[in-house]
Amino acid sequence: MIIVAHVLLILLGATEILQADLLPDEKISLLPPVNFTIKVTGLAQVLLQWKPNPDQEQRNVNLEYQVKINAPKEDDYETRITESKCVTILHKGFSASVRTILQNDHSLLASSWASAELHAPPGSPGTSIVNLTCTTNTTEDNYSRLRSYQVSLHCTWLVGTDAPEDTQYFLYYRYGSWTEECQEYSKDTLGRNIACWFPRTFILSKGRDWLAVLVDGSSKHSAIRPFDQLFALHAIDQINPPLNVTAEIEGTRLSIQWEKPVSAFPIHCFDYEVKIHNTRNGYLQIEKLMTNAFISIIDDLSKYDVQVRAAVSSMCREAGLWSEWSQPIYVGFSR
Repeated sequence: MIIVAHVLLILLGATEILQADLLPDEKISLLPPVNFTIKVTGLAQVLLQWKPNPDQEQRNVNLEYQVKINAPKEDDYETRITESKCVTILHKGFSASVRTILQNDHSLLASSWASAELHAPPGSPGTSIVNLTCTTNTTEDNYSRLRSYQVSLHCTWLVGTDAPEDTQYFLYYRYGSWTEECQEYSKDTLGRNIACWFPRTFILSKGRDWLAVLVDGSSKHSAIRPFDQLFALHAIDQINPPLNVTAEIEGTRLSIQWEKPVSAFPIHCFDYEVKIHNTRNGYLQIEKLMTNAFISIIDDLSKYDVQVRAAVSSMCREAGLWSEWSQPIYVGFSR
């Protein structure tokens, strides 16, 4: 997946690429940019740079550039400046092209392409890890005056099928400008790292940047190919269950209340689900709510267990994971 830092300019309707002598305006020849380079600037991050062609004739026109990402995933966009940042996986290699363009309302004049490439890192693909999964979780930070909440990170993976027995893996993450190496690993029976735990990170609880994770390795017998992956925080953030869940029965009214989870998101940013289980007849009731209270009419001769779970509302960020259910509370008829 590739995230481009520049605003995309979408060409509306069909665009026809014309030769200069077909334009109704005075003829102009476009030359491709020069000195096009791709530089790795961080984990899963590259900087594309180029310069205008010094032989390009100067007219009173606004030249732009079209950038085309060829691999690992195709993408293209236009820009007026001579550099572009991309967030992308790199273990499969990376290639891109750029050309000079001049466009008006109905046509596009373009130069030939200038291209550059980063080759895939050395090592057999079978030596890299597989099934990389990561989750984050938020806790209250009682040790810092700058941040009220702290985010932990836990990642697991499987050893590559062709990795020698002496292979050792090492995990790094990047969030924004911060990069850290894992210090706390879990190991398999051969002593190989297969999981990593960061109790404290530089990840922001409400952040929207991509989380980049890289796992590389070493062996005396083979080059170990690194593996990197991008994670959207909303998709891996394990929300905490609601706090202080209470349930009371008055006659046939079951009143349930709770508090928002430990989270940097404010109280209005949560959706809830309430689960009421009638243990006598097995009936299960689940209600979706945006408030922190619910009243249900019940059979006062039955016993119930009540649980609540939470998720960050789509009003505050993209839909993500539900929390675990709160511990069950038992209320109702008993002899």
